[in-house]
Amino acid sequence: MSEPQVVIESLHFSVGILGIAGGLRRSLSHSPLFVSLCLTISALWCGSGLISVLAGEGILVGETMYRNAMVPGLASFTVALLVIGVVGILQREVVLSIISFAVCLACAHEIVGLYVLGFSQVATAANYLLVCLIGAYFGFGRLLNYITKAKITLPGTGLTKKNKLTAAQAQDKNDMVIIGLVMNLLSASVFACRLLGVISTLFKGQVPWLWVAGLYQLGVCVLSYRAFDTLSATFYGFASVLKFAEGYALLLTTWYQVLDFPVAFPIVFSILFFTLALFCTQKCLLEGFYLLFYVSYCISIAAQSNGFFQAGAQGVQAAIFIASAFMLFIYLQNMASPWRIPTGDGVIKELLARTNTLTLRQHNKDFHAPYLGYSKYADAEVLGYGCSVLAAFAMIVSLGPDGPLGAMVLPWVVMAGGVLQLLSGSVAFARGKTLESTAFILYGIMWVVWGLTRYGGLYGGTRGFNVAVGIICFMLFNCFVIIGTLFLSKAWFTYSLSFEFILISFLLDAISALPFGYDIGITVIFGLVSFYCFVANLFNSSFENPNLPLGEPFIKLSGYGGGSNKCLHVPARKATSVRAIAEIMKNGGTCGMPSDTVYVLVAACNRPDAVEKAYSAKVHAEDRPMSLWISSIKQLEPVRHLINPILWDFMEAAWPSSISMVIPRGEWLDYFGLKHAAKYIGTPQSIAIRNPNCTVATHLMDLVGPIAVMSANPTGEADTTHHNQVYARLGNKVDGVLCDGPSPENIASTVVDCTKIHTGNIGFFRIGIYPRSQVLQLFQNVLKKHKKGVDNFAFISDIPEETVSPAASDQNKQSLQIVYEREDEEE
Repeated sequence: MSEPQVVIESLHFSVGILGIAGGLRRSLSHSPLFVSLCLTISALWCGSGLISVLAGEGILVGETMYRNAMVPGLASFTVALLVIGVVGILQREVVLSIISFAVCLACAHEIVGLYVLGFSQVATAANYLLVCLIGAYFGFGRLLNYITKAKITLPGTGLTKKNKLTAAQAQDKNDMVIIGLVMNLLSASVFACRLLGVISTLFKGQVPWLWVAGLYQLGVCVLSYRAFDTLSATFYGFASVLKFAEGYALLLTTWYQVLDFPVAFPIVFSILFFTLALFCTQKCLLEGFYLLFYVSYCISIAAQSNGFFQAGAQGVQAAIFIASAFMLFIYLQNMASPWRIPTGDGVIKELLARTNTLTLRQHNKDFHAPYLGYSKYADAEVLGYGCSVLAAFAMIVSLGPDGPLGAMVLPWVVMAGGVLQLLSGSVAFARGKTLESTAFILYGIMWVVWGLTRYGGLYGGTRGFNVAVGIICFMLFNCFVIIGTLFLSKAWFTYSLSFEFILISFLLDAISALPFGYDIGITVIFGLVSFYCFVANLFNSSFENPNLPLGEPFIKLSGYGGGSNKCLHVPARKATSVRAIAEIMKNGGTCGMPSDTVYVLVAACNRPDAVEKAYSAKVHAEDRPMSLWISSIKQLEPVRHLINPILWDFMEAAWPSSISMVIPRGEWLDYFGLKHAAKYIGTPQSIAIRNPNCTVATHLMDLVGPIAVMSANPTGEADTTHHNQVYARLGNKVDGVLCDGPSPENIASTVVDCTKIHTGNIGFFRIGIYPRSQVLQLFQNVLKKHKKGVDNFAFISDIPEETVSPAASDQNKQSLQIVYEREDEEE
């Protein structure tokens, strides 16, 4: 391949990388056809660009090697793009269909050109030229639409099309599954082409296709967690391990004629796939059956000594290729259209609904993790435990005479035990699970380091002090993890403790003092513990009742984790969530709620029983009574005649804000329906009232009316600044929590003493987030208005209304107004 062609293919690869960004950006909205086409073409260009660069650098020598490297990938993308184009026609997506068919034909022509030397490449170039013209037209149309502010939109370039799916249907879709199926099609094509004789050999030239598939499936895994599809995320995480292992095996054929495929490990992998398939059937029967192909594939690898290179495993890959093509069409059609092809969704649910033995857990993004509340990601612990199983059982393999690289151990330990556990730890960290994320990241780093050292050839035959010191450091870190798991669960304690024994085996091996059989025994124990945690978390995430026991913590803090199973937990940023909490409060419930400062515990004032319940939820200091919150000063309008006019104007000037006002207690409080619960609000002489500057709180009070409020922290402790702390501190004493993550401020409100405001003076009980100087400035402005006479005329005369005639009252007001106007003119 000439140098200009290498440069062109490098640009091809770069454009493929940019295509990933476009597809991911569009995946945030439900556009399965666009996302699938964009990411499929980007994967095509990434893989073909890498292979062409290798050929240009002389790593792939001759037309035969180049053909054997390119054809499997081109064949798979030809089929994938054909399916996308057909679905595009069915959904009347003309532009996407033309692009898909054009690139599909370009791939097909390129395959023919690799076998028929006299075949002209003009057809391939014409198809790509058509793609360029359509792309230029679409780009110009979008630019014109932006410049003219949507006044001019060329036909076919609009992005705001009516969604064919309902909101509920779109919420349940995981668009990234389509890309996962395309990558399964790609890897299966490599081995199926060898079985069918399309290519003459398996070698390092096909590694780019396999590793591109693996990298894309890692991305599918992460985005599936973002879509709260734990089962799909786990499957594609496991599938990516297979892709990297297949690529590793082909890469090693450069140095080793025969590779050692350990029997135990593929059997363990097949068990994990089978377990996952069982739980997938309750979501979709077709998906469960599809996973059985991978069970068969792992068994075929274990049944033959040469693993991926035997005809049996390649035959299963051919079956996976066909099954993936059908699954791609069915899933893409069902995601793009409201008219679904039957896949067995809900069949198992209906069967289980007829029995009282198992109760399926409702899968809803708003109710996914009770203790954590709002999160953008589903729980990744299942994948973390499964990867621990893979890494543990891979380590029991004895190294053959060809050295560590000759045994298929490295990808299982480094990828499964290392990279995927790092991914699981990152997702756990994003969910707020500090201890779990620390453990997974620590173990992932250890698997990577030890895998590369022991099974990557870096260790060699040397043992020494330096390696031992590093392992001791990991052991010390893990000791802190073990102590933390005492407060988490017995399962986590057992898991972390058994890994400590794994580290001890590493240490003994480093100092050449490892007893015979100790490492195998402890890795088997660790693998079994990990497998139980894998199954238990899968089962408990699928079924609400019964649950497989994970064990209560050895040391349980008071109130820690309370409400994790019963308390409603919904994201505060959704209007439906606020309405759900409002219904709870209207029915006499108490809830935790974010505010413009810190989290608070609230109850509706018109439900005295709820106010009493909220007051009893914690030990309440007598000097810190409950306060009254309103959504706006309009909620005080019915009792305005009972409130001092200076105080009223001060409220109007200061609210909404983080200013709490302590005002005199009076008959106006009876208006809110507190009844016997009024004794819990304020003191016998005064009441604290506030209108918070918080959209969520304001919307909630618009729905339920004024609320009684107290801080969501035990008396004497720090303020509650996260919804997690509401669970930890109040336990099962709340009926719901609006989850909004960390508080915008860590400082409480400013409390102003307005009990003597009629004298023109105010005081301060607490200086909080609102500065004292600004409060005083607001108050001075109000006093200045009253001095000028801008006042509420209902409070001007001290003479009772029954002693003043209407005419005299009107004349009095007019006279006062003239006096005020003269004072203004004099000033």
